[in-house]
Amino acid sequence: MTSIYRLTDEHLPSPFRAADTASLNGQSQYVRATKLRLSFAVLSAVLAALTFRIGDTWDLAALCVALAFIATLLIEVWLLVVKPERAWYDGRAFAESIKTLSWRYAVAAKPFSSERPEPEIDQLFITEVGKVISEAPSDSINIATPVHITERMREIRRSPLSMRREVYLKWRIEDQLKWYAEKADFNSSLANRWRVVLIVIEGVGVMAAILKSGGAISFDLPGIAAAFLGAGSAWFAVRQYESLGRAYTFAANDLSIVHARLQSVESDDRWQREAADAEEAISREHTMWRASRGAS
Repeated sequence: MTSIYRLTDEHLPSPFRAADTASLNGQSQYVRATKLRLSFAVLSAVLAALTFRIGDTWDLAALCVALAFIATLLIEVWLLVVKPERAWYDGRAFAESIKTLSWRYAVAAKPFSSERPEPEIDQLFITEVGKVISEAPSDSINIATPVHITERMREIRRSPLSMRREVYLKWRIEDQLKWYAEKADFNSSLANRWRVVLIVIEGVGVMAAILKSGGAISFDLPGIAAAFLGAGSAWFAVRQYESLGRAYTFAANDLSIVHARLQSVESDDRWQREAADAEEAISREHTMWRASRGAS
């Protein structure tokens, strides 16, 4: 098989790239804003435990605490108004919907049967993509380019079943399986690391409380430890390392079974059903991901 038949994101219709860009930008903005908000919250706790007098009246540390709280408030208002997480979730759902339709078209999976005339199938594809676009929120995803079927998608579709099967197994199933497996390991590893970090912070908090109760320290080290613990726990909850690790592991196991089943398909009729079922399996993971994020 020559590399000309590789179907990557650049070979998908332009609305996919618009949604993918919107999702990545939304994710980046949301993560950065969350980091800043939690950092200012910790900074407030640290400064609240200190005192820097200016003359007989003003406490510089207290003024800095006020500024840190104001910064936190402004970030919260920005998140509430802009809602970058919505662009992240909606953009990803939109992009994956376009991708699955494109793959179904390219490998002649249901509903894009290889037995139907090409003009009819092309119109069906445009109609299905149009449905996805019509459901996309205009305030988070801006589709400024027309829908078109790329030449690479047509090349794969016109290929014999053996070629379509090989392309689909290598560049869709195996590629997606590798991604899930890597993400599962990555998130599980980070979940374990964060658990250790939180345990260490809790231990520091216990020691700090004991030292303060005995008079060994006078400043509010336990309060600072509590702030770090709260921020760490909040970040751990936002990133959902444990739940994502389990979800990606489940998706990888599911796709490994799909891969084995697709290898034995020899007829177009069965292929149309099996490839469509494979896309349904991939779509289930994205649906679960959105649900875990609280997206509707």
